[in-house]
Amino acid sequence: MEAFIAAAEAAAEAAGAVIRPLFRSPLLVEAKGDASPVTEADRGAERAMREVLAARFPDHGIWGEEYGPDRIEAEYLWVLDPIDGTRAFVTGRPLFGTLIGLLHRGVPVLGLIDQPGIGERWIGAQGQPTRFRSPLGGAAGCRPCPRLAEAELSCTSPDMFASADGPGFGRLRAAARRVTWGGDCYSYGLLALGLVDVIAESTMKPWDWAALVPVVEGAGGRVTGWRGERLTLESDGRVLAVGDPALLPEAVALLGG
Repeated sequence: MEAFIAAAEAAAEAAGAVIRPLFRSPLLVEAKGDASPVTEADRGAERAMREVLAARFPDHGIWGEEYGPDRIEAEYLWVLDPIDGTRAFVTGRPLFGTLIGLLHRGVPVLGLIDQPGIGERWIGAQGQPTRFRSPLGGAAGCRPCPRLAEAELSCTSPDMFASADGPGFGRLRAAARRVTWGGDCYSYGLLALGLVDVIAESTMKPWDWAALVPVVEGAGGRVTGWRGERLTLESDGRVLAVGDPALLPEAVALLGG
């Protein structure tokens, strides 16, 4: 596992070297099929990560948001999102991150969230407590919060919910203490620091959640689908994260109606 962690950190450094000079600079922004912005930073950062990981583990698979899957059937599969929160990135807000996940036979065993602009990094590894470092302070560890009425709820955007998902999220939102919008992967890092209690989102791809599972669960939380099921590469894109596992049954019940 330490060799995997070292590789993930090296890949994050390579990605950050591409991203930092471009943050808050004029960028050529294109539109993908889903209308999300793509910049030269996304592509360059993913290429840099792929080079690091392929050199260290040539028998591993890699699946990145920008360049797709390569040897997806491999026993170990790296799942990469060079800039999760590209809209935040192109509008100059530091609420984005580089996500590096490692799956072993489909199960997330390593996750890294890197915020290259601020210099914050979360590392979650199976069987180990989540590691966190930041010049701003903070310590990894989810906080006790057994009741939704006392919980801070977070979600990137209400626009991600299809009509079928909206009522479930509405019930969860009504039960929570309050909701904060925005954040993408950064919100999951805040949950792992005990500053957010619940996150419910939809339309999530494997590169959006693979790195988050070890980070949150290594801090004492849980990440599942909306029915409380384990996430897999075939999951439906609906993701639920709780800092206190005691929140999970109530949240699942509300989301499912």
